Amino acid sequence: MIDALLEEIGQRKDYVENKEIQSIYFGGGTPSLLSPEEINKILEIIKSHFIISEDVEITIECNPDDIGLQKLMDYKAIGLNRISLGIQSFRDADLMLMNRSHDVAQAENSLTIIKQAGFNNISADLIYGIPGLSNADWELNIQKLIDSQVEHISAYALTVEPKTVLQHQITKKKVKAPDDNQAAEQFDILVDVLNNNGFEHYEISNFAKQQKYSRHNTSYWLGNFYLGLGPSAHSFNGISRQWNIANNSKYIESIKNRIPDFEFEKLSESQQINECIMIALRTMWGLNIKAFSERFGKEHEQILILSAESYIKLGLIKREGDFLIISPQGKFISDAIISDLFTE
Repeated sequence: MIDALLEEIGQRKDYVENKEIQSIYFGGGTPSLLSPEEINKILEIIKSHFIISEDVEITIECNPDDIGLQKLMDYKAIGLNRISLGIQSFRDADLMLMNRSHDVAQAENSLTIIKQAGFNNISADLIYGIPGLSNADWELNIQKLIDSQVEHISAYALTVEPKTVLQHQITKKKVKAPDDNQAAEQFDILVDVLNNNGFEHYEISNFAKQQKYSRHNTSYWLGNFYLGLGPSAHSFNGISRQWNIANNSKYIESIKNRIPDFEFEKLSESQQINECIMIALRTMWGLNIKAFSERFGKEHEQILILSAESYIKLGLIKREGDFLIISPQGKFISDAIISDLFTE
């Protein structure tokens, strides 16, 4: 797999058109299963083919059960400078329900050793709307991350994926289905607690202290180019996107034979408009109406403003000068608001 990945890096070195790389992100699956030596080999090949910013952000996703102090110190020594930690909850009952492989003790220990290893840019994930998770328990989860002094928190509502253990348990009525009203209450608690503790709510699901926004995710939301490498990885160059085949063995074989196996989609004008609306309105910076008009034309600007008018009157969207911004009251239902602004 690593040999194929290194080969793909060379094959696709021209995709980002000599742009300076601001973020390198090891994600998807469990990249922290790779040794520091393997990660370093990948980084060295990337550096040989691309222009890398001097202050590049290099993130690796980790699970609490697959990292140790020495491994983290080795990651730091080879240049990794940001950790994204999948905690999800500080309640063992929740972790068991979601079929997570770690427990609370491992979650708490992982936060400690990441700091000991010298990382000062740490993101942690939490899940809300879990059946059996009370609002008081949820607030304790948030407070534990605040007390651990992480710089970034991502929080998502529980979704029940098909063909999972959780879906089976809900179908058999062994577990209650997630409650949308409780999820909404817990989202409001999340926003209030983090706002009161110095975190900026810079994207619907993301909060940061000291402007330590995720460069990786912010690149998506600002519509920047990105190159995805490896099975299932997605790439975007402004007008089209492509994604690699998901099957590992087929991916390796295709790279070995220099016949990349991927699907490709050129975005129509409507798709580009909808994507622009979607990613901009998810952020605290909002949608720049002037830039939107320059890119897509006055007619599409007028359609957008007309569509947004009712939400502005309801206080769910704010218009601040040349920007449309989802208001605090509209954030939990932002997906519905955004999709209603889409063009046909």
